[in-house]
Amino acid sequence: MEAIYLDYNATTPVDERVLEKMLPCFSKKFGNAASNTHAFGWTAKEAVEIAREKTSALIGCEPRELYFTSGATEGVNLIIKGVYESYSKKGKHIITYATEHKAVLDTCKYLQTIGADVEILPVERDGLPDLDLFKKSLRADTILAIAMFANNETGVLFPIAEMGDICRGHDVIFFSDTTQAAGKVLFDVKESNIDCCVLSAHKMYGPKGVGAVYISRKNPRVSVQAQLHGGGHEGGMRSGTLNVPGIVGLGEACHIAEKEMWDNGILLSSLRTRLEQQLESDGSVMINGSIKNRLNNTSNLTFKAIKSEDLIKEIRPVAVAAGSACTAALPQPSHVLLAMGLTEKEAYNSVRFSLGKYTTAHEIDLTIEKIRKIIS
Repeated sequence: MEAIYLDYNATTPVDERVLEKMLPCFSKKFGNAASNTHAFGWTAKEAVEIAREKTSALIGCEPRELYFTSGATEGVNLIIKGVYESYSKKGKHIITYATEHKAVLDTCKYLQTIGADVEILPVERDGLPDLDLFKKSLRADTILAIAMFANNETGVLFPIAEMGDICRGHDVIFFSDTTQAAGKVLFDVKESNIDCCVLSAHKMYGPKGVGAVYISRKNPRVSVQAQLHGGGHEGGMRSGTLNVPGIVGLGEACHIAEKEMWDNGILLSSLRTRLEQQLESDGSVMINGSIKNRLNNTSNLTFKAIKSEDLIKEIRPVAVAAGSACTAALPQPSHVLLAMGLTEKEAYNSVRFSLGKYTTAHEIDLTIEKIRKIIS
């Protein structure tokens, strides 16, 4: 049996069209984008600005509101720490959710050590937030609210536009981790009332090691203190020699996603439904998270008769995961599933299937067949 990859939320293969755009930047067009005295630098700078336009077009921001980073984790740190440093004299209260990615939760945990008042809100059994509780939690000293657009483990989609609107009414900066949503869900940061967000290329068929942050420049104008200094690159927001090949790859990945998102979504939704319905018909699984409000490609399933650790071993060469790749080495059950009210046993028996644009119906059928054999 050939290897089947169903862990696209962890990372994606680089699209051949993305790689084609990147390759010249390693050899013929190798210049430093900060070198402004010769054509090699000018060519690299032009490639970066074209990528900035493509990336900003995907999420509906202005190119000058977008800054390139090494990935989403750096972007999360830049925004959360940078906002806190800029606004801590106004207040120290930050709101976030128990189901956020560890990049967010660990960064908030660090801020607590230097005086931040971090409030972690619960979610409902379906993984969605209680908007009344969210609104009531906002205080006069709240400076930042953080809510992930699409959960990386369950695919649950938060009502981001409504949450952002609530924050606008309370003069609170709203940051959404859009790492899993970008390229899969059509959204506009302005219409969604998002003040800051982060992107990662390798979640949308681009290269690893490159991402971007969006920071609103007007209505509202958000002030974020830089976290990396030395050279004043990216308008002083993020110093360091620009990863031109990676940035070009990110831009092209965003450009392709913008054109193909709808068709990919229809395909993935049908394949995910096929997987879930076949396994549900056996009475062997429970779907975790909102069935209505979630990504088209993600299915988090609790198996009633087998631990995820055993299933993942037995199902090879099908590649799946028990949760986030960033916490795969940890022996604890998923913090996301526990926050949704699952028992430890249920969490330990849960597996995430995340499909991608290269997934086929044949692969899904083989996976279903293999799971049935394992369970029986």
